[in-house]
Amino acid sequence: MEDPTGSNPQSHGFTDKLKSWLSWSWTYVCFVWFGMVFIMIYVLWSPLKLHESLTSASLFLNTLTPKFYVALTGTSSLISGLILIFEWWYFRKYGTSFIEQVSVSHLRPLLGGVESSSATGLFSSVNGEAEPRPSVSECKVWRNPLNLFRGAEYNRYTWVTGKEPLTYYDMNLSAQDHQTFFIADTQQLRPEDSVMQKAWRERNPQARIRAAYQAIELNHECAAAYVLLAEEEATTITEAERLFKKALSIAGRDINLLVYIKRRLAMCARKLGRIKEAVKMMRDLMKEFPLLGMLNIHENLLEALLELQAYADVQAVLAKYDDISLPKSATICYTSALLKARAVSDKFSPEAASRRGLSTAEMNAVEAIHRAVEFNPHVPKYLLEMKSLILPPEHILKRGDSEAVAYAFFHLQHWKRAEGALNLLHCTWEGTFRIIPYPLEKGHLFYPYPGCTETADRELLPSFHEVSVYPKKELPFFILFTAGLCSFTAMLAMLTHQFPELMGVFAKAFFSTLFAPLGFFADKMESFMPSSFWHQLTRI
Repeated sequence: MEDPTGSNPQSHGFTDKLKSWLSWSWTYVCFVWFGMVFIMIYVLWSPLKLHESLTSASLFLNTLTPKFYVALTGTSSLISGLILIFEWWYFRKYGTSFIEQVSVSHLRPLLGGVESSSATGLFSSVNGEAEPRPSVSECKVWRNPLNLFRGAEYNRYTWVTGKEPLTYYDMNLSAQDHQTFFIADTQQLRPEDSVMQKAWRERNPQARIRAAYQAIELNHECAAAYVLLAEEEATTITEAERLFKKALSIAGRDINLLVYIKRRLAMCARKLGRIKEAVKMMRDLMKEFPLLGMLNIHENLLEALLELQAYADVQAVLAKYDDISLPKSATICYTSALLKARAVSDKFSPEAASRRGLSTAEMNAVEAIHRAVEFNPHVPKYLLEMKSLILPPEHILKRGDSEAVAYAFFHLQHWKRAEGALNLLHCTWEGTFRIIPYPLEKGHLFYPYPGCTETADRELLPSFHEVSVYPKKELPFFILFTAGLCSFTAMLAMLTHQFPELMGVFAKAFFSTLFAPLGFFADKMESFMPSSFWHQLTRI
């Protein structure tokens, strides 16, 4: 079947040429238009008695009291201040200027411009070859390997603080995951499967729990229902573990259910302090299902091994998964950096290093930190406690703020346990940005940093969390402009109120100076052109 968008390339070529011609000619059309306006004003100066009109206007303005000018400048300052407040709020919430966004989306097509989202720019990769920059659709959201339990952890946070730690978008993604993970065969749905399919889609937690009990009434061996109860109704990890064990005993041969339940049981053991048992369960799960690497069970294993301080085992896991052909994550990169930093951080001193230079081991540690920071530049602020942590979301965006929150939430304790590791990170992490001055265009060890992370992170993280943005955005022009306009008009209002006569003299001198070039231009035109020409042009 042919592509309908490419059926007539000649028409598309003509349209592109027309747009480019309009865009090129727009500047010259503006100049011609302004020139014609000036000529028309000069030609109609006498017939329309513009001089008399300006004289009467100036007399009217001279009769106005200073209170009028105070009111005028004060109102201008108030309006520009309100615009400034709205622009600032919109920038803090959405990361862009409202006026700029409206101008780009509505005025740019009229001017013949091309939307930036439709263009696919080429950027240099590590080996210098041209690579297409990832688009917004390629910013894939992944399930958090260490996501918490809703009933035993997320809901307890809500009860204490009154804040919702999960966004609707995040929970909706989880509902889609559960539907596809637990109810794959839609051709042979049992009655309890139909109930559970609706249960995962329910927005109200109590409605989901009631549906799970309804499914158990239809079939006492509905393992998916016990999974839902363990996730959402159990208020303690012990209770969740009991329900997961019940689900495991009736799961049968459903591989998806078995993998999910065993993984959550291992996480229950980890949270209850039975770390060696959790490590064994994770290793057995990885051996039993070696092809399920996409579930990132090795990240759960790395965290548990770090808690045991089994650094040799951590290095063995990294040797397998920190491969150039495998996808990276903040856990992989920062754990590798932690192991190398731990070897030198206890004796590291910035003053001594500046005098004698870095040793080979210290250089390796610094390079590992730079590599980790390039992959996810948001993590150091959480590890160094420059930003407050929140509960991690159920889904994360790799290289984004959501991944940084999830990593730091579980791994901050491991960095604190390694003496001097955080000090070494504090002294060296900002040096990464000198290596990649333009991270959106060219990376050093990884592809250019995707520009879509901020939008996705704002959907994944709760509204009370201040999303970390990289590279740091400068204030939009319109915020600075409205701030300057508000300050300038407020100052004019105050000066006019305090010194009305002096401000009147200043205003007259300013406007006379402003219109002096126009009068000079008119006199030169009058002397250059013959009077008969202007007379005939006026008659026309």
